Amino acid sequence: MGVNLVKGQKVNLQKSDGSSLHKVIVGLGWDEAQPQKSGGLLGSLFGSSKTQNIDCDASAFLCVSGKVVSNSDIVYFGNLNHVSGSVQHMGDNLTGAGDGDDEQIVVNLDQVPQNYDKIAFVVNIYQASQRNQHFGMIQNAFIRIVDADTNQELCKYNLSENYDNMTAMIFGEIYRHNGQWKFSAVGQATADNDIKSLARRFS
Repeated sequence: MGVNLVKGQKVNLQKSDGSSLHKVIVGLGWDEAQPQKSGGLLGSLFGSSKTQNIDCDASAFLCVSGKVVSNSDIVYFGNLNHVSGSVQHMGDNLTGAGDGDDEQIVVNLDQVPQNYDKIAFVVNIYQASQRNQHFGMIQNAFIRIVDADTNQELCKYNLSENYDNMTAMIFGEIYRHNGQWKFSAVGQATADNDIKSLARRFS
């Protein structure tokens, strides 16, 4: 059973026996909130007819001294593998339907080049402004870290605040500290409409 984290909490990334991790799976998940039948913002948006599914896209930003220095350091549905081979996006989920992880990003910690000190995991709603969608329409959002060798969940952070009108989210970060990998539960919502504008927060 993994550790349930709260916003801002930081934990060491290590196996249950205290030894070093080699590879982790970063699982991100979310569900569409149930539409209101009448009245209110969601009611007016959903109405009685089916609207477009909310397409959330997970990405990983590999940072040097906390900053994204190249577009090639953004791993997302259009660039599934980092040039170093250390970070792999497992593919885009267009709806968020179903239980468990909606998207997964695999990080081979042993292969992350030494100049990268942080990997930020973010999620944005595809074409949020055009579709008039936001994270207030999302529920059960989470990020979790799994030991890829044993498939054991090490920690999980459930995002539970009110995110009305927010269109993107920094879920969490893996970072180096004194030669050891740690995870930070961030949970910072933003109004960025695409991956590029999110990445500029790390420039």
